[in-house]
Parts: sequence; C-alpha cells; structure tokens
Amino acid sequence: MTNQEVTDLLKKAYSDEIETVMNYLTNSIILDGVSAEEVKESLETDIQEELNHAEMLGQRLKQLDERPPASYDFEARQESLQPPENSTDVLSVINGVLDAEEDAIETYRSLISAAGDEDPVTEDIAVTILADEEAHRTEFRGFKREYDE
Repeated sequence: MTNQEVTDLLKKAYSDEIETVMNYLTNSIILDGVSAEEVKESLETDIQEELNHAEMLGQRLKQLDERPPASYDFEARQESLQPPENSTDVLSVINGVLDAEEDAIETYRSLISAAGDEDPVTEDIAVTILADEEAHRTEFRGFKREYDE
C-alpha cells in the first residue's frame, strides 16, 4: 500500500516529535529569568501539540501495518535543542527551537512529496502538521527578533 520512503519518513517524524517533547519539557522547566517566561509558556503549550503530532503519526503507521518507533529504536539528533548550561540563556533555546522546527518542516515537506497522490491520507496528515510547525517557527522567529534588537 505504501512505499518505504513514506514509512521511513513517518518513523523519523514520529521520533523527532517525541524528542522535541522531551527537549521542550526540559527547557520549559530549567529556563530562568524575566525574559524566559514567555518562551517557557510557549514551550509548555507546544509540548501538547507536538505530542498530538506524534500520536497522529503513530496512528498512521499502525494503519499502514507498521509499528511506531519505541525507545530502543530511538536516536537523539537535536543537539542544538539541548538545555543550556546557563539557565538564563534563553536565546540558545530559541535558536534550538528554530533548528528543530526547520528540520520538522523539511521532513514534512519531504513526506508530502513522497506520499503524493498515492497516499492522500498521509499527505493530509503531513500538511496539517506542517502548518503547525510553520506557526511555531513564526512565533520563535518573533522571539529571536526581540533578542536581536
């Protein structure tokens, strides 16, 4: 029913969403300072959305008779989203989020292309999630602009 590229991209996206949840949660807990509050609140909101993305991707994998990745299948890749040593280094977290969102956007665009007309359900899921990721990127670009000024 589906090709290997679609399955591989679904599994990558699923793992990336789970890793993002972990890093967003940790960063939302450890950040300190007045300027951190808005970023922390945004991360806290995004955690549930990223978890919902993972659930959608996992359900789609199940529908395609594939198993979503589990912890033994996991390989961490979000180096720039690791919590900073200095808990007031909000800019490093913003930059890490932007890197993660760029990667997610690239993955979902690849998934849309790979699914194409052959798998409109996967394509629709990827389009929906892509819109969310682009919205997150826009929000964090705004945070970055404030820091750059």
